Amino acid sequence: MSASPAGAPVAEAIDRIARQDGGRLLSNLVGSLRDLQLAEDSLQDALESALVHWNRNGLPAAPAAWLMQVARRKAIDRLRRSANFRAKSAEIAHLIEMEKQSAAADEPDQIGDERLKLIFACCHPALDRKTCVALTLRSVCGLKTEEIADAFLDAHEAMAQRLVRARHKIAKAGIAYEVPGQDGWATRLESVLAVIYLIFNEGYASAGDRHIRADLCDEAIRLGRLLTELQPGEPEIEGLLSLMLLHHARRAARIGAAGEILTLETQDRSLWDRAGIREGVALVERALQRGRPGAYQLQAAIIAVHAETPSFAETDWQQIALLYGELARTADNPVYELNRIVALSYVEGPVAALARLRPIAMALVQYQPFYAVQADLFARAGQPDQARLAYRRAIDLSQSDSERRFLSGCLEALPGRPAGT
Repeated sequence: MSASPAGAPVAEAIDRIARQDGGRLLSNLVGSLRDLQLAEDSLQDALESALVHWNRNGLPAAPAAWLMQVARRKAIDRLRRSANFRAKSAEIAHLIEMEKQSAAADEPDQIGDERLKLIFACCHPALDRKTCVALTLRSVCGLKTEEIADAFLDAHEAMAQRLVRARHKIAKAGIAYEVPGQDGWATRLESVLAVIYLIFNEGYASAGDRHIRADLCDEAIRLGRLLTELQPGEPEIEGLLSLMLLHHARRAARIGAAGEILTLETQDRSLWDRAGIREGVALVERALQRGRPGAYQLQAAIIAVHAETPSFAETDWQQIALLYGELARTADNPVYELNRIVALSYVEGPVAALARLRPIAMALVQYQPFYAVQADLFARAGQPDQARLAYRRAIDLSQSDSERRFLSGCLEALPGRPAGT
């Protein structure tokens, strides 16, 4: 979407609204249209119209409601132009009636929120996990295709084609736009939980210099709360919500005054949200008492140990290593083993931990945190030359400026830095 310099403030406002309200608008449109591709196309048409009209007339009092009304009109136009116009006449009449009701409403900005239904549609078993995640990040969270491609280390065009194929598959298979009944939960819940956690993680991974996109984190937590209401007593849902609450409780201490990343060791724990920690700890304790421990519960238990520890020096690393060992048994995931090795490095020492890295090195050859861990272990073991090489590799693989600045600072702090490097 391009704009002249004079229209830059309007273009920025549209971009902000699209990011903040795009998922809500799209999910509501899909609820009306029952066609994901048509909903996305119509919303994009509305955003392009906003750039023209808002530059001329200024922002409306209720921008989201304006976009919804225009998107519905654009959908009607697209349906009228379609080859099967006659078959679509009932849908057009329905949309016209909805548009009239919206225009006459006393509070036009009260748009329904059906994002959880859209997530369940995106997480249908007919779609592979990667496609589920990518489609949800695009449709529910409003991330751009380029951002999603970068997160998956895919080519932009390849990701765009994957998303188009997914929309066509949803339409062709007649995948219902709904939260399924009890018989449909088991086949989709694992993907839904994974997607919600990835939405949360995107809040930290895709924010650039801001490092934290609180809107994505808050949205993931909101969806987690909604799931606990829909399926009370499900321990993995409780575990996921606990995990997100405990991570987010530390957000105020994660970034320094200059925008630098602060490690767990250097964070000011007085800035941690104690109410959020209490809620998260209570949730994971209740979940674990149900006797069905899963990956999210175990991860939450690990973060709870950190959250309840007064200082970094007092951390019970042995307990954390044991929890990571249990976590590794739930799934063949070398990242869990990497984190267990980090915990053990504070029990056995960095040299022993370096030896433990060797068996998982090939599985994590493109994984940036592996090299950051390796570099830290080399530095703590008094091997600055090896640490320097590992830090450089970690910097090369970093996806954000904040990470690169942090790792560059660690690199600069190594002793015996060769001249001219």
